[in-house]
Amino acid sequence: MYTSKIVTIGNLQLGGDLPVRLQSMTSTQTLDTGATVDQAVRMIRAGCELVRITAPGLKEAAHLKEIRSALRKQGYNVPLIADIHFNPAAAEVAARLVEKVRINPGNYTGSRQAGSIDYSEAEYQAELDKTAVRLLPLLKICKEYGTAIRIGTNHGSLSQRIVNRYGDTPEGMVQSALEFTRICHQWGFHNLVLSMKSSNVRVMVEAYRLLAEKLSLEGLNYPLHLGVTEAGDGDDARLKSVAGIGALLARGIGDTIRVSLTEDPENELPVARAIVERFHERGEDGRILRKIRPDLVADTGRIIAPQSSNSGMAFRKPASVYLKKGTQIYRADHPSSRPVYAGEASPEINPALCSPAAFLLITEEAFSADPGKLMRILTELPGIAVLAEGGTRMLRNLAATMQQEGLLNTLILKNCQPATGKDQLLTEISLNPGSLLIDGIGNGICIENEHITDIEAVETGFGLLQATRVRISKTEFIACPSCGRTLFNIQQALNTVKSLTAHLIGLKIAVMGCIVNGPGEMADADYGYIGAGNGKVNLYKGKEAVSKGIPETEAPQALIALIKENGDWKEPE
Repeated sequence: MYTSKIVTIGNLQLGGDLPVRLQSMTSTQTLDTGATVDQAVRMIRAGCELVRITAPGLKEAAHLKEIRSALRKQGYNVPLIADIHFNPAAAEVAARLVEKVRINPGNYTGSRQAGSIDYSEAEYQAELDKTAVRLLPLLKICKEYGTAIRIGTNHGSLSQRIVNRYGDTPEGMVQSALEFTRICHQWGFHNLVLSMKSSNVRVMVEAYRLLAEKLSLEGLNYPLHLGVTEAGDGDDARLKSVAGIGALLARGIGDTIRVSLTEDPENELPVARAIVERFHERGEDGRILRKIRPDLVADTGRIIAPQSSNSGMAFRKPASVYLKKGTQIYRADHPSSRPVYAGEASPEINPALCSPAAFLLITEEAFSADPGKLMRILTELPGIAVLAEGGTRMLRNLAATMQQEGLLNTLILKNCQPATGKDQLLTEISLNPGSLLIDGIGNGICIENEHITDIEAVETGFGLLQATRVRISKTEFIACPSCGRTLFNIQQALNTVKSLTAHLIGLKIAVMGCIVNGPGEMADADYGYIGAGNGKVNLYKGKEAVSKGIPETEAPQALIALIKENGDWKEPE
C-alpha cells in the first residue's frame, strides 16, 4: 500500500485517501480558443477533473491565459495543466497562467557531447547539476504562483545519460524521475505529482511499483498519476488501460488517472470512471474515499507464476481463452470453438475417473477447505488443467501453492464477479484476471457471461491476453491520443493503417501524431507511421527514420513497401 502526500492543484486536492481524480487532454490546436474551450467543456461534463492542454512553444503557453479566462467566464473552474516539451521557457510562461505544468525529464536535460560513450561519475554529476540549474527558475515561479508540477517520465524518451547507465528500462524511468524529485525536494518545492508511462502494460506496472517503493524509502511519497500511454483505440486500448491502471490501484498505488485513447477525449472519461468506481466508497460523512475491493486485494510481492514449458505458455498449447457453458468447457483457439472437456469437474473429483483432458475446478471455498487435497490430486494428475475461480488473493495463493509444490498444471483463471454486458465484462476481467496475467500468473482465462456472444467473449479474451503480453494473436497498434501538436488526422490514419496491416500477427506498428513525441514514445514498435506536418508522414523502422516527407496519400503503400523490404509482410488470407 502506497500512501501519498496530499498536494493542491488550483481548487482541487489529490493524494492520501482522497478520491482518485480523473483527467484528460484536449486534442485541438491550442491557439484555437473556441475549439479548445468547447472540447474542454465536453470533457468536464463527461467527468474530467483536470484538463491538460499542450503548450509546445511560447505562443501556445501565453495563449493558455485566453483559454482559462474563457472557461472561467462559462463557470468552469477545473484546474488546467500545461503540457510542456523541450522548451523550459514555455513552462515558465505557463506556470504563471495555469494550475499545473507537466514536464518530461528526458526532454528537459541537456544533450551529451558527441562521441562520448560512457559518463564518468564526475561527468554524470556535472550533468545532473546542470539539470538543477535549468529547473530552478521554474521551481521559483511555481512556488510564487502556487503552481503544481508533474514530472512525467515516459518509456522511450529518457535522456541519453540515463539510458547509458540504466537502459531504457523501468529502472531507468524511475531513476530519471527520482533525480528531478530530489532536486525539487532539495529546493523546498513539494507540490509535485509523478508519472511513469509506457505503451507496454508490464513495463508501466513494473515502473510504478518500483517508483512507489523507492519514493517511500526516501520519504518522497508524492502523488502518482497513472496511465498506459499510446494505448490506441477500441477494446484493445481499453483492455490495456484497465489492466495496467487497475493492477496498480489494487495495490493502493495511484492518485489520478488518464485513460489515453486515440478517440475524442470525452470518450476516455467513461472508461476512467468505470475503473475508479471500483476503488471508491462513500464514508459516514458523505465523502467519497478510497477503498480496497476484497476480491482485488493484491500482495505487494512479485510472485512468479507456476510455469509449464516456458513463460506464458500452457502445458500442451499456447495460452488460450476458455468459455464455460454450464458443465461444458470450450477452448477458443479461433472464433469457432471446440469442446475439450465433457463430464463433471468439481472439487470432489475422483482422480481415478479423470481423463488427461479434464479440468479440475477449484473455487475459493474448495481451496480454503482443503488445499492439501487439491495439491495431491494435481500431483497424481500432472496432465489435468486447473480451472480456478475466485478473487485475486485466492488465485495468487493458489498459484504460489502450486509453485511451492513444483506443479506445472495448466492454470486457467476465471473471475467470480458477474457482469451485465460487454463493457462491464471488459472492465472486470481486465482487473481480474488482468492484474494476475501481468504478473505472469495463469496460462489462460475462462469467460462465462450470458449477456454477450461467444465471438465477443473470444475477442475480448484474446484481447486481454495480448494486452498483458501473455499471448500475441494479432497485430499490436500503438497510437497516441492526439493533442494540439498532432500534425494530421490521427484517428483516420490509425484506421487506414489498421485496415492494411491487421493481419500481421505479432508486429507492433505505431501511429503517432507528431515528431515531438512520436519517435521516442513508440520505443516498443517495430514500425512507425508519424505525422510530419504539411500533409507529410515519416516512416520508421524501429527507432530509425527511414523515409521522411512522404505525402499522406502515398504513405500507407510506402509503409507496406517498408514492411516488405524487411521481410515482415504476409499477404492477407
